[in-house]
Amino acid sequence: MESWLQHLLPNVINMGWLGDYGWQTSIIQTLYMTFWSGILGGLLGLIFGILLVVTDKGGIAPNRPVFWIADKIVSLFRAFPFIILLAIISPLTYSIIHTTIGPTAALIPLTLGVFGFYARQVQAVLENVDKGKIEAAHTVGADFIDIIFTVYLREELTALIRVSTVTLISLIGFTAMAGAIGAGGLGNTAITAYTNFQFDVTYVASIGILVLVFIVQIIGDGIAKRVSHR
Repeated sequence: MESWLQHLLPNVINMGWLGDYGWQTSIIQTLYMTFWSGILGGLLGLIFGILLVVTDKGGIAPNRPVFWIADKIVSLFRAFPFIILLAIISPLTYSIIHTTIGPTAALIPLTLGVFGFYARQVQAVLENVDKGKIEAAHTVGADFIDIIFTVYLREELTALIRVSTVTLISLIGFTAMAGAIGAGGLGNTAITAYTNFQFDVTYVASIGILVLVFIVQIIGDGIAKRVSHR
């Protein structure tokens, strides 16, 4: 069996599991980038998504200047293709991390890249909240914070979980693109192997990315179904 694998996937076997360039390192780097940029970009996107809904005309705290500024910030980061965003904000990344290479440096462009996408998803979801429930909350004396948490977020929790799942899947794709400029992870492994004609490594790294996507999708769907049946 071992000799068969060595013949079929020689470069994959030669990479090894441990070490600075082993499979374990690549997987951990991808998970590291996905987790932290998902947390940071997700929080930022959630804040801006809520801000866009509540300050819009017809929101619970309409404010045209604030809405305009928030909308333009989200649109700006949403409009840039991620691979271009990586290059544009590299000076900012260097000024903060003092390098533009590696998984930690990739957290800044990944966070900014995913936040605009997620903010629009959150905005679209929260705009579907029944206005009658908001008015009812006002009637019983709910304040601004109460309405945000007990009406907007609670009523659309299932939908928020689903768009969060979609966002995480997109983020895994972003980490693969970040790997093209030396961020590390499975994307970097796949690209480096491809340029060195080690196609077996490229195939296995690509399959690894797909497996992560399927795992996120399954977990996200499971959580969403569990919440919706409460």
